[in-house]
Amino acid sequence: MSKNILKFSLLFILLAFQGALAQSESVSPKNILDLLSKSREHFNNLENGKSLLYAKKALNEASKIEDNQLVAKSYNLIGLNFEEFSDYGKAAGYYYKGLKFANLTTNDSLKGWLHNNLGNLYCYRKINFDKGIASYKRALFYKQKIKDSTEIMFTNLNIASAYFANEDYVSGFPYLKLAEPFVKKLNIMESTLAMNSMYGSYFTFKNEYEKAESSFKEALKVCQTNDVEILETNVAELYGDISKYYLKIKDYENAYLYLEKHNALEEKIYNEARADEVKVAGSHIELDEYKREIDKIENEKLVQTTRLQHTRLIVVMFIFIFFILLLLVYTLYKNNQLRKKTNKKLKVANEELMIAKEQAEEASLLKSQFISTITHELRTPLYGVVGITDMIADEHRELKNSTYLKSLKFSAKYLLSLVNDILQVYKIEEKKIVLENSIFNLSDELNSIVDSLQFLAVKNNNQLLLEVDDSIPEFIITDKVRLSQIFMNLVSNSLKFTKDGEVKICAKFERYEASYCFITFKVIDDGIGIAKEHQKKIFEKFVQIERKEDDYQGTGLGLSIVKQLISLFGSEIHCESEENLGTQMIFTIGFDTDENHRNDLLKNLEVDFSEEHTYKVLVVEDNKINQIVTKKILDIRHFESVIVDDGYEAIKILENNTFDVILMDINMPKINGFDTSKLIRKMGINTPIIAVTAFDKQEIMEQIVASKMNEVIVKPFDPNHLYRMIKHLSEKKDEILKTKLN
Repeated sequence: MSKNILKFSLLFILLAFQGALAQSESVSPKNILDLLSKSREHFNNLENGKSLLYAKKALNEASKIEDNQLVAKSYNLIGLNFEEFSDYGKAAGYYYKGLKFANLTTNDSLKGWLHNNLGNLYCYRKINFDKGIASYKRALFYKQKIKDSTEIMFTNLNIASAYFANEDYVSGFPYLKLAEPFVKKLNIMESTLAMNSMYGSYFTFKNEYEKAESSFKEALKVCQTNDVEILETNVAELYGDISKYYLKIKDYENAYLYLEKHNALEEKIYNEARADEVKVAGSHIELDEYKREIDKIENEKLVQTTRLQHTRLIVVMFIFIFFILLLLVYTLYKNNQLRKKTNKKLKVANEELMIAKEQAEEASLLKSQFISTITHELRTPLYGVVGITDMIADEHRELKNSTYLKSLKFSAKYLLSLVNDILQVYKIEEKKIVLENSIFNLSDELNSIVDSLQFLAVKNNNQLLLEVDDSIPEFIITDKVRLSQIFMNLVSNSLKFTKDGEVKICAKFERYEASYCFITFKVIDDGIGIAKEHQKKIFEKFVQIERKEDDYQGTGLGLSIVKQLISLFGSEIHCESEENLGTQMIFTIGFDTDENHRNDLLKNLEVDFSEEHTYKVLVVEDNKINQIVTKKILDIRHFESVIVDDGYEAIKILENNTFDVILMDINMPKINGFDTSKLIRKMGINTPIIAVTAFDKQEIMEQIVASKMNEVIVKPFDPNHLYRMIKHLSEKKDEILKTKLN
């Protein structure tokens, strides 16, 4: 069966058009709908000449009012008529014109019909089966989109028929099966005839002749029990397919009989008179197309004439503007002369600004150098004072509670705190602080802060309390040192300005965001409070609010540092206070609680000193007091130490001795610690080197890396931190050595 379904599809689409036209009356001119309706009726009656004339009139009217939907429908009817009489080139052209206008609308039914008709043209006229099947599948997309069962049925039948016509029964059969439930449910004469006819062809291909003959008989039964005059084309194709079936089973008599029926019916349908009628009507439509093109050219000519008039006006305006421009040029010339004089003055001013800029940069560099030098020079002796104070307390137990010794240690720590505050403010301003992650228990850390500040609480007869929410995770990850600095400043400030009262630290769980836990902190006191007019000033540098009674010592940097450190954590601090009632400092910080990150940090948190191990340490230090302090720190852990005064002595002793680690001072006479380390590495010695310095770590980090030092520790330091560093580096060195030996 090559054309059996074509007529069914065309007739069904025309019926669908009728429904769509009726629905669009509310938005389309009625006379165009009437013209399209008459064209459809004449097409159904095989009066193609009259059908084309009405379709042409509808196209003209629809084009005038620029109704894209009606234009597309008109082109569709014209294409159907040309296809009926084998002028396939023109038929395809009109279908594509219809699609062009249909795509400008939201009418998916219309798009589906046009794609279906293109499929009919390409497949049933045997022009291009691949193009035809692609068009059918595109039509099926739109019909499934509007969920129209009838149209889905006919399109599946069309696709199956196209594959069958190309003798690709395997590819076509699934689409025939998809259509079968719809055919049986809807019981439409055209689809029933088509389905049975195609099953006959399919079973003929499969050599299942009994099934094939049964299917053809069902199709003939439809013809015998219904008025199929309007389906004569489809009946003719049915006769042709039955003729092929009988020919295949060698029943030549019936084959000839149905071939005769096929030829007679086709001759009746396609006669010369109807063909001539179509040609005449088609010529009229083409003339109208040419006329529309001529009208388009005339309109463009009118536009060009209008533009020419505008151009003349523009020329006149240009001449006028030209004279104005001449006047402006003269004015610009005068202004240019004045500008040259002004530019000379600006040049002189810019040179002065550059000099001022260079002076400012030089001053900034001098400031950096001064702060770096003064903090180094202060930290170095303070390392000795704090260290020797601890040594005296250890060696002379009877002086452990000595007021003088405590005062000496407090004064040294106070001076160290002052130096750190100044350096901290400078580093924050210069954006040189980078938060370093470590893992710790928040409750333990806050308890340590409370314990360290108890002496200040006792001094003013205060109670220092701590409340930690149980919902807070056991471990958090952040910069513990910077967080501790925040609380040390806030709590000590509250304790100083509270007497016979209470200072409370509160930590409350707020929420989770991904792996971050947000905690709100409050430092609450019932002290003397802060007047409202002073509450914004307290976070400024070197500001101390006047007090009525006592003279409170300090630099005025504490709260400024707190504010800037909290901003590094991505948060803000808020002050709520009333005079003589107390103060609350409130801020919220998000802490990393990622489990993988936490486990990585926990691995390096503890260092086990339960197994006694004597490490051999070379100390390179020129300051005699610092030599004593460092040696005492190492002796406590029973580390074996050798002390030299400068880098050259260190190189000399390393020629004949091996050490587990080298403690290298940076600022030394003769040769500094960086250059000494470079010479040691050139000798091929890979002993771990720890820089022991009073300089800030971030200021010298690039030089540390360049000189191939392994670590850096800043004086004064926690001895336990040094012990862990020595053990870690020594073990790492041993692992590398084992790897090389293996």
